[in-house]
Amino acid sequence: MDISDIILPGDTPGTEWRLPVIRFKGSDPKAPKVYMQAALHAGELPGTAVLHFLCEHLRRAEAEGAIRGDITIVPHANPIGAAQAHFGDMQGRFDLGTRTNFNRDFPLISVRDRETLTDDLERYPAVEQLKRQLLYMALGADLVLDLHCDDESLQYAYIDDAFWPEASDLAAALDMAAVFLSDGESSAFEEAVGHALKHALEGERRTHLPGRLAVTLELRGTRDVYPEMAKADAQGLWNFLAGRGIVSGDAKPLGDFKGDALPLDNIEMIRAPQPGAVLFHKSLGDRVQEGDVLATIITHPGRENGSIEVRAPQAGLIVTRVSTRFARRRADLMKILCSEKTRANRKPGTLED
Repeated sequence: MDISDIILPGDTPGTEWRLPVIRFKGSDPKAPKVYMQAALHAGELPGTAVLHFLCEHLRRAEAEGAIRGDITIVPHANPIGAAQAHFGDMQGRFDLGTRTNFNRDFPLISVRDRETLTDDLERYPAVEQLKRQLLYMALGADLVLDLHCDDESLQYAYIDDAFWPEASDLAAALDMAAVFLSDGESSAFEEAVGHALKHALEGERRTHLPGRLAVTLELRGTRDVYPEMAKADAQGLWNFLAGRGIVSGDAKPLGDFKGDALPLDNIEMIRAPQPGAVLFHKSLGDRVQEGDVLATIITHPGRENGSIEVRAPQAGLIVTRVSTRFARRRADLMKILCSEKTRANRKPGTLED
């Protein structure tokens, strides 16, 4: 195991950021190369815990000569966001300097141009340097896993159509409840990797990429950081790596993926029509029918007719829910995965800011 730090000079005098990178060298140059990172949104820590325990497996495997493919791990991919706080709360989703989501605005390039990512890095602000360094490492791998979490959530993933259904082994290994088949129309990290791979050949956009993978894994909710849960997910990742021939040794055989895999257009984003206190009637994992009451919002406490109901626009599976119980107008409340396309008029790309 090799551990090194990428130094990111700060944008003010006397500051710099250190990005630890863990590498395991494989014995077979023909085996797939893997890149995994966690906590790009700095406060999303389930993935950091999972990678911590996965490294225990990998150290044992290294000692036994059982690592076949190169593995690069960045267990906490955002030291800049981790240092941001407002009134004691970490603000790790958005860069406070630019108000930009840390998982947006990654360079959309071809993998042919990978080396340009690190040219003249000093001319870029620290956040841009961070994004370029992360993308540079990822584009040197065949399989790229970006570990995130939602607010309150089932285990699910965003996977581009170009990698499906081959990636169903990963969904099965982690017992995913659902897969959102994404459209590749954003500048998020995972989609920037997919963009680079799709445009590997000049003048051609590939729609199927066998042997490659770029995926965002949503490892339940922000508070789902428990040792047994993280160890189980680490075992799932180990089983996936073994199934792909990246490691050898004891691993459970992967069964079939039993969850729902449907296009991103089939997600109903449930939003609060008015502000107020939120009383949920439905929980994660519930299957709802069109017209079911999802939540009551108390808009004018104590008054007659002082509340409204939020109902399901169509049948589906509740995959995520917010943990806060006060909603601003149009705030997100839930994601529901449906068998039919959403009836909302929505642009391609990410579901949330």
